[in-house]
Amino acid sequence: MSEGELAARVAGSVGAIEKDAWNALAGDNPFMRHEFLTALEDSGSVGAGTGWQSAPVIISSENGPPLAALPAYLKGHSQGEFVFDHAWADAYERAGGEYYPKLQITAPFTPATGPRLLLSDDSLAAPLLKAAEQLCLQNGFSGAHATFIEPDQIRFFEAAGWLLRKDIQFHWMNRDYGSFDDFLASLTSRKRKDLRKERAAAQAGLEIVRLTGDDIRPEHWDAFWVFYQDTGARKWGRPYLTRDAFDLFGEQMGEQLILVLALEDGNPIAGALNFIGGEALYGRYWGCTKDVRFLHFELCYYQAIDAAIELGLSRVEAGAQGGHKLARGYEPVETTSAHWIADPGFREAIADFLERERKGVAADRNYLGRRTPFKRG
Repeated sequence: MSEGELAARVAGSVGAIEKDAWNALAGDNPFMRHEFLTALEDSGSVGAGTGWQSAPVIISSENGPPLAALPAYLKGHSQGEFVFDHAWADAYERAGGEYYPKLQITAPFTPATGPRLLLSDDSLAAPLLKAAEQLCLQNGFSGAHATFIEPDQIRFFEAAGWLLRKDIQFHWMNRDYGSFDDFLASLTSRKRKDLRKERAAAQAGLEIVRLTGDDIRPEHWDAFWVFYQDTGARKWGRPYLTRDAFDLFGEQMGEQLILVLALEDGNPIAGALNFIGGEALYGRYWGCTKDVRFLHFELCYYQAIDAAIELGLSRVEAGAQGGHKLARGYEPVETTSAHWIADPGFREAIADFLERERKGVAADRNYLGRRTPFKRG
């Protein structure tokens, strides 16, 4: 797979690529950074026995640094992706095909938008996608799937003929608010009162702290690991991340983390972990050992809004799904994934399905957009 003096190759891991060279392409999205992706590798969260085999695709000149990169994984299942293709896998296998392995282009376990083509020059987008297609064809993979693509990069996948799939998340948008009260002032009177009551009820008798960098100590990670395990066991059957992953996040990218803890008599009873990007705050993990009314909303949504305003960030991405976010000032936003299907007949069937699905998603987004809690006019 070569073009001129450049060649594409598959590396065995992101860790096998020099950190500064990778990060020069990754930019400021925390989930594309070398530190995050290698923390997943080094902690055993991806790799042997997980169904996620790191296989980044690199374009470079001979012995030169990467000029383009694709954060890619060989997948033996469809867990941890948050764009659900289980029905596709079932249909393909009932027809006699083998859906797995497939190539997944993403940040594992992370339904947050970001670049999926890490480029030094836009002209490398097409050959990078072609390299992914060739990798699938040469190894008999059913297809390649890129999820939660940042809007500026959708055009590259569309130009390459990949099928686009739409979904909805709820993001909070910072309209130059100077404080949480400024945000509240943009809501209707009833919703403004509701949010104030929720915050007061959640905080009653508790101390809420936000920690970052070296302020996050091992005992904080120990407490948060308990919270994370509880949530992971209830949602997915087992947590995706290992305990070591959180230590590595703290060691390698602590200044890009905000750990919010609720303390009762000095003891943590709940927590939420956020990652800081160049323009957005990304809410990722939450859990608790004691149920307190509205505490989930306080730690995951309202504290994130406070932090985003203080940091001057343009939005908060609070993860996948969750229509309850709408009443709390988070707005419906379209997300996009792109899919390359090797089998022509299966590709045609998927294309037909996606066309119908997109119409439904657009209708849902319009419906939800009319039901935000903001003042009209």
